[in-house]
Amino acid sequence: MGEKDKKIRRMRAIGNNFYALGLLRRICPSLVVHQCVLRFLGYFEWLFYSAFFMRHIIYAMGAGESFRTIMTYIVIVTVVYGAMALYEQVFTGAIFPADQAIVNKGLYRRLFRKSRNVELACFEDSDFYDKYTLAMEKADARIISTVESLFKTFFGAIASVCAFVFMYQIDKISVLFVLLPVIGNFVFNRRISQIDYVRNKDMAPYNRRIAYINRVMYLPEYAKEMRLTGVFKLMKKQYGEAIQGVSDVTKKYTKRAMLLHWLYVHFTFTFIFEGLLIYGSYRTLVSHTMSLDQLAVITSLMVSTTWILIGFTEALTELFKNGLFVEYLRGFLEYKERIPEDYPGDDPGREIRSIEFRDVSFSYKDEEVISHLSMEFRGGKTYALVGHNGAGKTTIIKLLLRFYDPTDGTILLNGRDIREYDLKKYRALFATAFQDHRMFSMTVTDNVIMGEPIPEEKREERVTEALKLSGAYDKVMSLPKGLNTMLTHEFDDNGAVLSGGEFQKIVVARAFVRDCPFKVFDEPSSALDPIAEATLFDNIYESCRKNTLVFISHRLSSVQNADWVYLLEGGTVKEQGTHSMLMDESGTYADMYKKQARNYLAIREEGGALA
Repeated sequence: MGEKDKKIRRMRAIGNNFYALGLLRRICPSLVVHQCVLRFLGYFEWLFYSAFFMRHIIYAMGAGESFRTIMTYIVIVTVVYGAMALYEQVFTGAIFPADQAIVNKGLYRRLFRKSRNVELACFEDSDFYDKYTLAMEKADARIISTVESLFKTFFGAIASVCAFVFMYQIDKISVLFVLLPVIGNFVFNRRISQIDYVRNKDMAPYNRRIAYINRVMYLPEYAKEMRLTGVFKLMKKQYGEAIQGVSDVTKKYTKRAMLLHWLYVHFTFTFIFEGLLIYGSYRTLVSHTMSLDQLAVITSLMVSTTWILIGFTEALTELFKNGLFVEYLRGFLEYKERIPEDYPGDDPGREIRSIEFRDVSFSYKDEEVISHLSMEFRGGKTYALVGHNGAGKTTIIKLLLRFYDPTDGTILLNGRDIREYDLKKYRALFATAFQDHRMFSMTVTDNVIMGEPIPEEKREERVTEALKLSGAYDKVMSLPKGLNTMLTHEFDDNGAVLSGGEFQKIVVARAFVRDCPFKVFDEPSSALDPIAEATLFDNIYESCRKNTLVFISHRLSSVQNADWVYLLEGGTVKEQGTHSMLMDESGTYADMYKKQARNYLAIREEGGALA
C-alpha cells in the first residue's frame, strides 16, 4: 500500500468516527450530550486536582494560611466533586441503560432494514457476508464506544496542552518526561491496535465457522443426522481445524504483540515515574534548586498529566481502531443496492396478460446459468418447468421474482420491462411455495399468513381454507392449540415439530392464502406420498383456475395436465409443448416420462408383492 493510499485510509478512519457521531446523534441525541459532558468532567477532574487543588493546598500550607481557610476550600471542592460523582452515578445507573436501549433499537432497525433491502446476491457473496456479520456484531456498543473515544480525544487534547503549560511554568525540563507516555501510546500502543485489527480480521473466517458449528450442534433440525450418520466426526474435524486456525493466527502475532506491550508499559509508566522521581530528588537533595513544595506539586501534576496523556493517546489510538470497525458498519449502511426492496417505479396493476422472457441470459460469479432463454407465460394458463437438477429452473423463478436481473435480455410483464415497475407492487403479484422452505418460530397461523394484510375477522377462515387445500388441516387441528400452536421448540418447549411432509403442506398453504394472480409451486409434493400428491395437485388446479400457475417438478406425472411444458437443459429451453405434443416427439421429455413411469410401476408392483 502506497503512502497516498495509507493517508486516504487514515483520513477515512477519522471520518468514520464523525460518521458514528452523526449516526448516534440522529438515533439518541441525549446520549451524545451526556457523553460529551462526562468526558469533559473526567479530564477536568484530573487537571483541576493537580494543577489547582493540590497546588493551592500545598502552597497555602507553606504560606501559613489558617486551617479554617484551607478546610473551607477543601469542603467546597469536595461538594463539587461529589456532585460530579452523583451525576456520573445517575448516568451510569439510569440514563445510560435507557439510552442504550434506544440506540440498540434505532441502530438495529437501520441494519435490519438495510439487510432486508439488499439484493439476494449479497447474502450469497462470502466477502459481503463477512462484512455484514462484522457490521452487525455488537454494533450498538461499538458506536457508543466510538463516540466516547471521539470526545475523549477532543477533551484529552485540550487537557494535555493545559497540563503541558502548567508543568512548563513550574519546571521547564520536566516537560521532557511528558514525551515518554506520548511515545508509549502513539508509537507502541498504536502498533498493538493495528495488530489487534489485522488479527481479528484474519480470525473472522475461523470464528464464523466456530459460531456455525456451535449453532448447528443445538438446533433440533440437525439432531437426527447427528445421531444417524458420521457427520458429527466431520463437524468435529471442522471445529478442530477452525480452533487450530485461531491458534495459528494468535501465534503469528504473539511475539510482536508481547514486545510492543512491554515497550508500551515501560514507556508509559515506568520510565516517566521513576525518571521524574530521580530528577526531582536530584534537584531537591543535590543541587538544591527545587523546594519540597515544588517537588510535591510537580509529582502530583505529573501523575495527573500522565493519566491525561494515557487517556488521550489511548483514545486517539482507539479513534483509528474504531474507525476501521465503523468502516464495515458505514460500508454496509451506505451500500447502494442494485435491486433495493424499495425500488421505485410504476404500478403494474393486478392483471397479468403475459410475462415473457426475451433472449435472457444470466451469469452467477462469471458462470453462465441461463443462456439465451426465451419463454412466455400467458395469464390464466398453467405451465410446468421440468428438467434435471442444474437445468436452471429455480434460477428462472428468481429472475421472474426479480431477486436477480438478467445479465442480458429482458423480462416483460404485459409488454413492459419489469424493471420499470415498483418492486414491492410487482412482487405482490406472485405467491410462491419454494422447495427450500423455512419454518419460523411462530404460530401455525402466522406461518401460513406470513404477515399478509388479511383482516383479523377473516384470518382464521382464510388459514383454515388454505390448510384444507394443502392437506395439513387435520394434522394442525390435532395439535394442542390448533391454529395457535407454536412451531419448533425455539421459544416454546411444547411447540410442534412436524414431519417434512407436514411442513411442506404448510408452505404450500402460504401460496393458497395469498390473494394474487400468479402462483409458483417449486416441487410442492417432493415430500408427499403419491395419494397426497395427487390430492394436492387436484386442489391446486381446482382452487387456482383463475390464476397463472407455474410448477417446477421432477415428477412428470404431476404436471401432465399443464397447458404448456418447458423442458430445460443447460439453462435454456430444449423442448416445449403440451404433454401430448412432447410425448409424440419422442424426445428427451418422452424418454424421461417413460423411465419414471416404469420405475413407478415397478415400485407399485413390489409394494403389492410385499403386501
